[in-house]
Order: sequence, then structure tokens, then C-alpha cells
Amino acid sequence: MTHDYFLAFALGGELDLNRLAVAMELGQRYRWEEPMLLNPEDCTPLTHRHSGSSQCQLYYFGAVVFINCPDELIRSFCDRMARYSELFRSGPPTKFRDTYSLKIEEGAAMEITNGNAVMPRYFPACVNLIGFVIAKSVALERIEEQVDLVLDEMEDVIQLLERGKLALPDGKLARLASSILNFKYKSIAHIMVLDKPDITWDNEDLDRLYSRMANLFELSQRYHEIKAKSETLMDITEVFTGLSHARRANRLEWIIIVLIALEIVIYVLEIFLKR
Repeated sequence: MTHDYFLAFALGGELDLNRLAVAMELGQRYRWEEPMLLNPEDCTPLTHRHSGSSQCQLYYFGAVVFINCPDELIRSFCDRMARYSELFRSGPPTKFRDTYSLKIEEGAAMEITNGNAVMPRYFPACVNLIGFVIAKSVALERIEEQVDLVLDEMEDVIQLLERGKLALPDGKLARLASSILNFKYKSIAHIMVLDKPDITWDNEDLDRLYSRMANLFELSQRYHEIKAKSETLMDITEVFTGLSHARRANRLEWIIIVLIALEIVIYVLEIFLKR
């Protein structure tokens, strides 16, 4: 019987794995769905996985998963990686994190719960699937907080509107719209919430493992909540954009009226002076 222990963190931003690989002189390129596998002791790349050994998985959407790594090793890894990416300079993140464990027990029935999974036999892909799910989970948690912050900011703006004030510059409207589109893009394209790894199509046990874990961590439900909140925010932003454009058009109309009035006054004065 063997155990694997997982600890996932969400960093403060996205990781460009190919740029990171160049900085670390790894000589490898990574596809958009492929994590970077490193030995946490010396930051060298790993090509395959052995049960019980230490490993670190880096995902381009800004999540890091440590497997069988004590706290001291995690801190030293972050210290080494700080030379290559500023996202590691503050040490191991403490805000967005999750833990999990995998137990391999010969002859046991598959059992998957919120905190651990039991598999009857070992597949190297089990580790990658579990790491992928909890990496998605912590990355979604970071986006959820960002969406809620924008909702709070929008609530303050709505209260100003209720008092008849529309003091929202176009630059701020553009920034809010950009943030909302960024949430939708990251959750769909970057975190791949709705995508299943290719390995699950070839192995029934791995497919069950991934599907059950995705359901336990409510990945699809949380994605749809982010999408619904983003659409609500976008609707509100469109309302403010329409009001802002209407206000600008109203100002232009008044400017035109004033210019016409001035032209009439000047014309009348010219006639009066000639006489």
C-alpha cells in the first residue's frame, strides 16, 4: 500500500511555461494543456513519475501542485524559482490552497471522497489527473474572489447611480469590461474547466476518477457561477456605457445649441454695428 499527498497553490498570476523553461535552460517546450513537471529538490525536469517520490507540477494558469513534499522543501523550491519568476518571490501562497491524498490498495474498491482517493492499482496518470483537478480548483477559487471584488465595486457604482450620479469615467468602464472578459477567458480557455484529459478516453478507471473528482470539487458548477456573474457584470457595464454615451451626446447637443446661439448673437451684433 502506498500513499501520495498533494498540496495545491494558486499563484498571483499566470505562468508562461515556455518562457520559464528558457529562463531555467530546460531545453523543452510545453503545449498549452501540458504541465511542467519538476523535481522540487533541484528544479530539474521529470519525464516520468514513480509512486511515493516528490514532484512539483506547474500549470500555465498559475497553479502549482506539490506531491509528497514537506513544508521545508516547498519553501526552498519557491526560493529557487524566485530567480526565474516573480510569482514565487513572496514564498508559498497561503490564501488559495487545497490538499488531497491518493492511496493505492491492492484489491480494494475504488473510493473517491473530498479529501482522498483509493485506487485498486497504480497508474502514473492518477497522479497527473488528481493534480490537474485540484490545480483547477484553486485557480477557480482565485478567479471567484476577483469576480466578487468587481461585484462589490459595481455595487458602489450602482448606489451612486441611485442618487442620480453617473461619475464613471470611460477608462474605468473599459477596465471593468476588460476584467469581466478576462474572467470568462481564463475560466474557459486557460483553466479548461469543461475539458477532460485525453487519457480518460482510453481508461475507464481513470475516467471515473476524473469525473468523480471534478464533481466533488464542483468544477462545472463553479465555472457556470463565474460565467453567470460575469454576464451580469457585463450587462451592468453595458447599461453604464449606454448612459455614458447618452450623457456625452446630450453635452454635444448643448454645445451645438450654444454655438448656434452665439453665431446668431454675433450676426445680430454685426447688423446692428453696420447700421
